[in-house]
Amino acid sequence: MFPRVPDQHKEGKPLVPNGLGVVYVLFTTVYLFALYFLGIVTPVNGVSAPLTLAVCILFGGFMGLLDDWMDLKWRYKAFMPLIASLPLIYLAYTNGLRTAIMLPFDGMIDFSSAYYFIVIPLIVMIVTNAVNMLGGLNGLESVCPAIVLLGLLGISEVTTHSFTFMAVPILFWLVLAILNFRGKIFVGNSGSFAIGMTIASFAIVADVKSGLLVSILPYVFNSALILLTIFFVRKKAVVAFDGKKLVSDHRRSLVTLITYKRPLTERKVVAFTSVIFAVFCVLAVFAEVF
Repeated sequence: MFPRVPDQHKEGKPLVPNGLGVVYVLFTTVYLFALYFLGIVTPVNGVSAPLTLAVCILFGGFMGLLDDWMDLKWRYKAFMPLIASLPLIYLAYTNGLRTAIMLPFDGMIDFSSAYYFIVIPLIVMIVTNAVNMLGGLNGLESVCPAIVLLGLLGISEVTTHSFTFMAVPILFWLVLAILNFRGKIFVGNSGSFAIGMTIASFAIVADVKSGLLVSILPYVFNSALILLTIFFVRKKAVVAFDGKKLVSDHRRSLVTLITYKRPLTERKVVAFTSVIFAVFCVLAVFAEVF
């Protein structure tokens, strides 16, 4: 059912089914629609949070499929998530969500109406693309987002006690993450865009923006390093594979920074990166709760 592509960082480059992220999109949207139609999660001011999340995740999956089919240029991928911010703007405005964000060192900043029309679109655009930019190794596209989502879910439970409807989709994503980490499947662009959209949308709906800003710092660092390198050096980040370990001779991304003149197996690189995300998620919990 799914096209098979070679696993570039395994001996013999075995063929692995790609694009399994679409299964997450279908399962999650059906589940969220069911919550809406069954009335399990009550709409607030006539706006349903599960329905809003479902629409955003569907658009993220659609973006990924377009990228897989048409190999979209970055100038299109960068701004397409802005379309998905429209239902989030409506939900936030209708439900009167906080327009203030607690920023490290600066304290609480109230963006007022600019939060709805500037901050929300920027959050969706930056998070979705940043998640998609960290990939290429088994587990990076799935384990790291899962860690961020678990952190945000924990924060939302402590602060609002009303967003447990994301627990089941996260569990389903964890199953895909385990299979991806073991090299059995690839989630593809449909998965990475959809999970990036999930992170951004859930953070806005659950009103855990401060926690989001801290937990995605590794993503922001990776994207900034890649973009600055491309802009100034005109070269992309590349990791060499000798059949057993990964190594790089430059520092143009988070992965190449970790493997710079330091040969590591693929699983060790992914595990080390996951630990970095876990540390920032713990910091995010403290930033949001305390």
